[in-house]
Amino acid sequence: MKRLKILRRWFARKLGFARLMCLALLVVFAGARLWDPPPIQELRLRTFDMFQLIDPRHKAVRPVVIVDIDDRSLAKLGQWPWARTRIADLIQNLTNSGAVAIGFDVVFSEADRLNPDQVADQMRYLDDATRAKLRELPSNDQILADAVKRSRVVLGETGQSAISSEVDKSLPFTGVATVGEEGAERFLFEFPGLLRNVPAIEKVAAGRGLFTIRTERDGLIRRVPMIMRAQGNIMPSLSLEILRVVTGTPTLLVRTDKTGVRAVRLKGVEIPTDENGQLWVHYARHDPSIYVSAADVLDNTVPPNKIAGKLVLVGTSAVGLNDIKTTPVSRAMPGVEIHAQVLESVLSGAVISRPNYALGVELLAALVIGLLVIIFTPNLGPVRLVLAGATFAAILIGVSWFFYAQYRYLIDLTYPLLSTTAVYLTLIFASFVREQRQRVQIRGQFAQYMSPVLVEQLVQSPEKLVLGGEEREMTIMFSDVRGFTTISESYKHDPQGLIELMNRFLTPLTDVIIERKGYIDKYMGDAIMAFWNAPLDDAEHEINACEAAIQMLEQIDTVNKEREEESAEGGHVYIPLNVGIGLNTGIGVVGNMGSDLKKNYSVLGDSVNLASRLEGQTKEYGFPIIVGSRTALAAKDRFAILELDFIMVKGKSEPEVIYAIAGREDVMHSAAFQRLRNITIEMLGCYRGRDWQGALDAIERGRKSEDADTLEKLFKLYEARIRDFELNPPPEGWTGAYALLTK
Repeated sequence: MKRLKILRRWFARKLGFARLMCLALLVVFAGARLWDPPPIQELRLRTFDMFQLIDPRHKAVRPVVIVDIDDRSLAKLGQWPWARTRIADLIQNLTNSGAVAIGFDVVFSEADRLNPDQVADQMRYLDDATRAKLRELPSNDQILADAVKRSRVVLGETGQSAISSEVDKSLPFTGVATVGEEGAERFLFEFPGLLRNVPAIEKVAAGRGLFTIRTERDGLIRRVPMIMRAQGNIMPSLSLEILRVVTGTPTLLVRTDKTGVRAVRLKGVEIPTDENGQLWVHYARHDPSIYVSAADVLDNTVPPNKIAGKLVLVGTSAVGLNDIKTTPVSRAMPGVEIHAQVLESVLSGAVISRPNYALGVELLAALVIGLLVIIFTPNLGPVRLVLAGATFAAILIGVSWFFYAQYRYLIDLTYPLLSTTAVYLTLIFASFVREQRQRVQIRGQFAQYMSPVLVEQLVQSPEKLVLGGEEREMTIMFSDVRGFTTISESYKHDPQGLIELMNRFLTPLTDVIIERKGYIDKYMGDAIMAFWNAPLDDAEHEINACEAAIQMLEQIDTVNKEREEESAEGGHVYIPLNVGIGLNTGIGVVGNMGSDLKKNYSVLGDSVNLASRLEGQTKEYGFPIIVGSRTALAAKDRFAILELDFIMVKGKSEPEVIYAIAGREDVMHSAAFQRLRNITIEMLGCYRGRDWQGALDAIERGRKSEDADTLEKLFKLYEARIRDFELNPPPEGWTGAYALLTK
């Protein structure tokens, strides 16, 4: 005992109590993984689901066609089951169209209720002669059997939870052999009962396979059994049997080892499975293009090239037939399409699997990374600690994703990530206790030099007070109220009313910007500066900025209507608020800027300056929203964009094409806007080509168009320039760029 105490104290002194706890945690988590309780299984499966959602199987070819017994077919041809003669016609039409093989995701387990002999017995008012003639006719089941015999048909069968009847040993079964150290029987899923087709059809079919699909604990279908036991017989799945038939494989080979089934072999193909003989289905997204309606096949209206050279599955998507499943990539997928997904995966070589060494890799990863965390984490500072944790997490996720993306192997990241996270959090907690003592020291040292608020920020997150920034592509907005000086003069005896007015219009404008993911940089009296794509990423920052600009104008219209009504009721002078907005997209430097005592998260750069200049030009061009070329390019398919000018902004060496936003998509598609846009394009083309008269003629035609008043300021601006150029022609090499004289 004394020696144990000495040894424990030595380890505690060398390693520390926190590290000893973490070593114990590694052992506990390794035991939990070997036990593999349901919560750990669920996390693993959800991870594999996420992989397929991010990177589903991509279809290069479509070797499978689904003949769908859909709602339209049922409405046209009557309720299911149909007469076997109709199924025979379906097989015949598919065979004539060049189907390679036909698999049925349905079972014909009972004699057709419309067989002539049964009709003869059931019809009350038939005379004896008619009954005799009916009994002489061939049965519908035999007609279907003849059609099956003339084609390459794989019949579907299903496993049952109870034995309904003895298996007819005279009916054919697919041969299955086992290769390996262990027999396959004890690893396979077993169904006590087996439901087969009527003997006449079974005897002549090219193959028979189970279409039974097992769901996971959460109701999703991730794996499909390739080989199963049903009523004591080893049988292939429907999709595997179709592959056996088309490859001409006489006997299926099941490869096993001590851990279970590893793969199923066909002629030239090996399909990897889990230990129970299940294939992890590599799903593509639901593909309506592989479906054809059964009614269309029976009517012979399906193009032959849709069927020729394809494997055909006959199944149903009709809701009433209850064959809708949930998969990792789709909440509702017809069961027959899952069999199609299996066939497509195998035929294209795009299968996923969980190799037998996966558990060893996961245990080793948890041990190695856990030990690295235990060794290095206590010696790191807070920032490095977070970076180390993120690095280890990224390594785990990256390795798991690499195996999936490159080799389509399913390696579980959740177990080593959980194990490492538990170790990491334990060390973080120990570090937190140490940091508390250090924070007390920081407060004592800096409280006399800085305000309590700044000291607390420094204590909690010192990195936030470091000056600096980053370059990002952003969309910048400047907005300003036109003629606000005149409005403010009307409030010279009511300063409180002026403040209320500013709050009245700044509040809805601010709300719009924030709702559209914008960041308010600052208020400058009645003006607002805002930007998008910082501090948070916004993939559609140009679109959001343009939509915000339009909504801001709508909000101003609402405020103006309210003020006009209030002015009429109170007998006051009404002066409307008119807002000009400039938008520009470009690279800016954004970050905490200022001094050690006062900072502001803001942005700098040429793109900011141009946005400010564009806002100032709204009154010159007569449009309330003017945007730069990069903003217009990103928004051209969502908004009514009108080119205005090619300008040289004061302080910039490169000219810029500027545009107006005249409305949303509805305006863009309106005939009036298209006419004005075409006239503007013609005017600008003539203007830049020095065809002054042509430009003036375009202006005159524009003034006669509907809604021409919206372009009147623009027409006057170009008219004045043209008159000046007629007297003082531009120099040689003039590109059409116009230098703005003011900022």
